[in-house]
Amino acid sequence: MKIDSVRREYTYADLSRETISENPVAQFSIWLDEVVGTNTDDSTAMSLVTFGTDGFPQSRIVLLKYFDENGFIFFTNYNSEKGISIESNPAVGLHFYWPKLERQVRISGFASKTETNLSDKYFHSRPLMSQISAIISEQSTEIPSRKYLENQFEILQNQLQNGKPARPENWGGYRVKPEKFEFWQGRENRLHDRISYEKQGDVWLIKRLAP
Repeated sequence: MKIDSVRREYTYADLSRETISENPVAQFSIWLDEVVGTNTDDSTAMSLVTFGTDGFPQSRIVLLKYFDENGFIFFTNYNSEKGISIESNPAVGLHFYWPKLERQVRISGFASKTETNLSDKYFHSRPLMSQISAIISEQSTEIPSRKYLENQFEILQNQLQNGKPARPENWGGYRVKPEKFEFWQGRENRLHDRISYEKQGDVWLIKRLAP
């Protein structure tokens, strides 16, 4: 397959210093509302980048569940590869890509565990089958087969008999407190709009970057 000629022009919108919000969280909310309004699949999906204990960067897709001025929250197994990486180095990156709107958002910040009551609240808001999966999966560890995983699932499902399980202590939320944002809007001729925010004390310093 020949891929070197695969390209398209970006003409959806522009992004200017005059119209962008002074607050990056408010700007993110505006863009997220717009992409959710397009009924785009997985509009809250984001790439989470961590530094592995082997020194290599690691990236995987997780789902944003809450966000506000205090940070961006996702949930996972604390004993997973990403959890171990965060424990070793809490500096992480988040990356949202919304091709339908020709937009990207990059966020750099520091991750820390959320309060247990928030983890409990979200865990019990999930479908029962998802709760069971979270409990039986020793995420990122080697397992003998798919059948082994399905058997573990079935055993716990039968034990619960549709009852509500407790949230396991090794499963919960992380809050990423942002230090930097970059908003990217695709433009014609590859003259893309890029605007960054960087935290300096209690103030966000805003810059336009070359594409």
